[in-house]
Amino acid sequence: MKWVKKMIIFLFGIGIIYLCIVFALILSGTKDTPTNSPDTLLILGAQVRGKTKKEAYPSKVLKERLDTAVPYLKKHPQTIAIVCGGQGKDEPDSEANVMAIYLVKQGIPKEQIVTESTSTRTKENIINAEKKKPLGKTVIVSSDFHIYRSKLLAKRLGLTNITGLPAPSRSSATVKNYLREIVALSYGLLFDW
Repeated sequence: MKWVKKMIIFLFGIGIIYLCIVFALILSGTKDTPTNSPDTLLILGAQVRGKTKKEAYPSKVLKERLDTAVPYLKKHPQTIAIVCGGQGKDEPDSEANVMAIYLVKQGIPKEQIVTESTSTRTKENIINAEKKKPLGKTVIVSSDFHIYRSKLLAKRLGLTNITGLPAPSRSSATVKNYLREIVALSYGLLFDW
């Protein structure tokens, strides 16, 4: 009986250590700084709200990402922005289309934006964006908690010149998003090759 108890305590301890390491990796991504000479700004999608295509607007998380990208794009007008994200069953339009419209309204020229509106997950965003245009020196824009995993997947797909531009998470779902990212990164580290 003592042996079983010791094994349970040992496994629990290993689990806690593993979760702490994963959380530390996520936090390291929140401190990432983008290059000052980018070729491409890859903006990853998130939920779109609204009842019709005409009324579609970015969720708070997506707006945080876009609002982080706008000043960077204005500072680097030669950089091409690729907005990524397909249309979920509960979304009135593709995330990429809504993102492109938002960026144009914020003063980013249409010619500076490429839309990739077929992907449904981070890995697909990167693969499909590269089909649209050679990425070169790339900055990934996503929520702060998502930068580490995004860069990890990009590197596994063969992209070597990657930096991140973390969008600060300020929504009421931030804690939930961090917890979900712990699970997603754990899966990504082990299985998403």
